[in-house]
Amino acid sequence: MKYVRADKRAFDELRKTKITPNVLPYAEGSVLIEMGKTKVICTATVEDKVPAFLRGTGTGWVTAEYAMLPRATQTRTQREIQRVSGRTQEIQRLIGRSLRAVVDFSKLGERQLMIDCDVLMADGGTRCASITGGFVAMAIACQKLLKSGVIKENPIISEVAAVSVGIVQNNVLLDLCYDEDSVAEVDMNIVCTGKGDFVEIQGTAEHTPFTLDQMSQMIELARKGTGELIEMQREVLGKV
Repeated sequence: MKYVRADKRAFDELRKTKITPNVLPYAEGSVLIEMGKTKVICTATVEDKVPAFLRGTGTGWVTAEYAMLPRATQTRTQREIQRVSGRTQEIQRLIGRSLRAVVDFSKLGERQLMIDCDVLMADGGTRCASITGGFVAMAIACQKLLKSGVIKENPIISEVAAVSVGIVQNNVLLDLCYDEDSVAEVDMNIVCTGKGDFVEIQGTAEHTPFTLDQMSQMIELARKGTGELIEMQREVLGKV
């Protein structure tokens, strides 16, 4: 029997995606990104300071924090008030690495961009949505810095976006929702720049090892998906 996705999407089709800019007026940059049922608010804050190891260098930094509302999931997730979980730390570091890959810190000066990604609703792919939305929030903040004359050149080198791919019942799928992700034989998160270069590839065989051919299929599918997301980013930023 042919496998049919729960939402009837084609195997190579993204979930319905919407990026709404300027949703929080106090942040230098903010967006609400919706990928299917997954919803994440991403904000960018400009801080006139840098980590200790960069003081006096004249260059800036980008870092990220990630959190999930208690009822973003089907059952309540306890707030991480006193101690951040290992999963959260790993996601935060991934978001930070992904965004830093497309920033020229010498053009930012000694200031830091803090990207906060808060999950309102989780239905798979929250880290990918955070990277994709976080980039737009960061780019909006940089546009404001440039327009106000705080910086002379835009530090953004390229766009960056991320998407999940995986294998479910031996079918290679793009942009997995939770129901697909929870039963996938293979799950991958892939981060690409606007030039089609890779920033990071995270992949795990949950049940059955995957072949080189399957990996190639997943990578090509991810490039297609991130390419479509980057076009959405460009459209949003062109209107801001």
